[in-house]
Amino acid sequence: MVTNSQLQILSSQLEGELYFDKLMKTLYATDASVYRMLPLAVAIPKTKTDIKALIQFANTYKTSLIPRTAGTSLAGQCVGHGIVVDVSKHFTKILGVNEKAQTVTVQPGVVRDELNTYLKPFGLFFGPNTSTSNRCMIGGMVGNNSSGTTSIQYGVTRDKVLELHTILSDGSEVVFSEVSSEVFQKKTELDTIEGRIYNQIYKELSSNDVQQQIRNNFPKPEIHRRNTGYAIDELINSEVFSKTKDKFNMCQLLSGSEGTLAFTTQITLQLNKLPPTKSIMVAAHFNSIQDCLNAVDLLLSTIYSLVK
Repeated sequence: MVTNSQLQILSSQLEGELYFDKLMKTLYATDASVYRMLPLAVAIPKTKTDIKALIQFANTYKTSLIPRTAGTSLAGQCVGHGIVVDVSKHFTKILGVNEKAQTVTVQPGVVRDELNTYLKPFGLFFGPNTSTSNRCMIGGMVGNNSSGTTSIQYGVTRDKVLELHTILSDGSEVVFSEVSSEVFQKKTELDTIEGRIYNQIYKELSSNDVQQQIRNNFPKPEIHRRNTGYAIDELINSEVFSKTKDKFNMCQLLSGSEGTLAFTTQITLQLNKLPPTKSIMVAAHFNSIQDCLNAVDLLLSTIYSLVK
């Protein structure tokens, strides 16, 4: 059991803040869901060094870290009995925009709508949205693979994550991004936790029987707006495991993992060009609900052809 004196020592090692009083723990015991769990403590790190210190403490005292940004999740994703790590206070920078590549690099505490306001002069925007887009943050959107009303056209968050700067359970900093089969194999030979991760994934997923079990039991690929467990079905669709030209990207697994696999400190996203400023509304009338349902495919295909 972790004592207050041990938490006090941890607090003295951080540049940011660590709270373990009843009031702060109660405030962070809930998110936007109905769930409630009183955490061990609440950390508000200022630097990556702070996060590494928290990871080391969690390893030493066998507790957990719960990454948190705005706390708008509806299923209790950012509540727990470990240390809640709130990066919404200090990890809030937009680090750079590449207009030519249509990408942006941000820290996890950037608010989605504020990012799009910043991107508007560049004629770009981040497509996935949620009903809480004026307060939800990019780190949380990556954590739960947010989709929203525009996901049919622009994709879910997983489709947009190009690169993640992370800190792993041993405190090492690792950048995950798109890699070829050759680079993947080289990474499996690394004598580091990163190398062990790539090596283990290859051992687990290279079997044809395992791949078939995944395809048989995971949700149909056509159900794109889903977030059920770790997206290992996305990994086997890469050139490492299948006869495709798609590069392997660990970000597909990390997106939707709710911060359980690595602690993300920096995110690079693929953007889209801003849609036309003018829009129209069509009010269709049908003789029955079935006629209305039958028209959906036709309407969607027509919309796709107009916007492409």
